[in-house]
Amino acid sequence: MILTPKIVVRLILVGLFGVLLQLTFFSQIELFHVSPDILPALVVCLGLLGGSMTGAVSGFAIGFLLDCLLIQPLGGASLVLIAVGYAAGIFRERFEIHSRLVAPLLCALLTFAAELGFGAVEAMFGIDTEVSVLVLRDILIQSAFAFFLGWAIYVGLRRLVRPALVDEATVRRTRRPTVLGA
Repeated sequence: MILTPKIVVRLILVGLFGVLLQLTFFSQIELFHVSPDILPALVVCLGLLGGSMTGAVSGFAIGFLLDCLLIQPLGGASLVLIAVGYAAGIFRERFEIHSRLVAPLLCALLTFAAELGFGAVEAMFGIDTEVSVLVLRDILIQSAFAFFLGWAIYVGLRRLVRPALVDEATVRRTRRPTVLGA
């Protein structure tokens, strides 16, 4: 991704809108007694579109903003979302994305890892919580939510940052009309 000032402003607005949407809308919705967490899926999609550096930086910024707004120990969400964004970016840099299922599957997998990471960070901070088998069920349901929301987030972000994507620009430049009979 080529980061121009306009694209950076778009990414900042996407991160701000994502955190506010999570805190005001998705935290109020409960399906199967679980609220969807869209932030790991958002960071995964940013990493898939922009690479490891964009994924890590957006993960840090979104996590830091989330920690600040929730008035909790700073750095927990940032640490987890940095890892998620970096992992998605590394996947983009090392492998070609040929299937439409890659983004939703990666969103589900990395959301599962992020939710486990959030629990581990809370345990390291000494936050006492009751742990039961239902936590694993909740994490699996959040991963399923991330699978279904991940595709929509990926498509929306791809349209939003289309001018900055390097792979589309090179494809457009290399296509030449073929002349039959020449």
